[in-house]
Amino acid sequence: MSATPHVVAIVPCHNEEGAIAKVVSDLHATLPGIDVYVYDNCSTDRTAQVAERAGAHVRHETEKGKGNVVRRAFADLDADVYLLIDGDDTYDVADAPGMIDTLLAGPYDHVLGVRKQVSETAYRSGHASGNKFFNSMVSFAFRREVSDMLSGYRVFSRRFVKSFPALSREFEIETELTIHAVNERVPQTEVQVGFRDRAEGTESKLRTYHDGFRILRIFSQLLFHERPFLITSIFSGILAALGLVFGLPVVVEYFQTGMVPRFPTAFLASALFILAGVFLLMGVLLNGQVKMRREASRLFYLRLPAPPFGAKSPRSSRLTDHTTTEDVA
Repeated sequence: MSATPHVVAIVPCHNEEGAIAKVVSDLHATLPGIDVYVYDNCSTDRTAQVAERAGAHVRHETEKGKGNVVRRAFADLDADVYLLIDGDDTYDVADAPGMIDTLLAGPYDHVLGVRKQVSETAYRSGHASGNKFFNSMVSFAFRREVSDMLSGYRVFSRRFVKSFPALSREFEIETELTIHAVNERVPQTEVQVGFRDRAEGTESKLRTYHDGFRILRIFSQLLFHERPFLITSIFSGILAALGLVFGLPVVVEYFQTGMVPRFPTAFLASALFILAGVFLLMGVLLNGQVKMRREASRLFYLRLPAPPFGAKSPRSSRLTDHTTTEDVA
């Protein structure tokens, strides 16, 4: 393993002609020697040509959606460290060396860039409250505090990337990345990063309500997939409570009179209790399958090497070498 790890930047892009050149140039200036891969995702403008002229390796993903881009890039690229950043120039590239150094110093498998606005209009209306809502849901369901689950600025180790299934298609990929990290309990941390308005002349691809419902749907699917006993026990509890509501008066009446005059209500209460037991049993069985799947996933994860502990990002290495030379002189 070399002293300086191999770092690649993955930049998903859809019609970012007005911003991508600055993102690529800033990455090369901030992290000398980094390989920048711009994945053009069905753009109808000159995003690919501008990115290539700026010095990026340009690849094309014809399946539309950021999730498809990340899935393709994680499969294609082989490196020690992976930097994921959007191509709209809203994230401060100057924070990238610190994020990489944090990952290598841990060593961690995932460093999440928690967005800190540098302008009051950086967040679109409704996005901040929606992000807080999803953060609270993930933190409650998976018992791990998450501050910005929808951030698109992240750094990963090779073993995270190569053990991540990447099933999402569009903007819900951030939700899948976050839940994978907290559910697998990989070593991870958070770092504050600058977040600003989009460049003039560029347009956001986010649709607040449409994307919000997509994120809620994928969250629900992943929650049932990863925490089935939690979901089935909730339904079981609701059904049992309804069974008590309908059945308790029948039982009281039976002890008072020795008769059961309301047979339909008694049958309904019995059916609700039976369904509650079925849901509970289903949760136990599904939870056993989840445990076996997690064990297999963990064993595969352990086959991959950890990030090079104590290594430095390309930028940090260059500064260290420069300082040492001056000190010797």
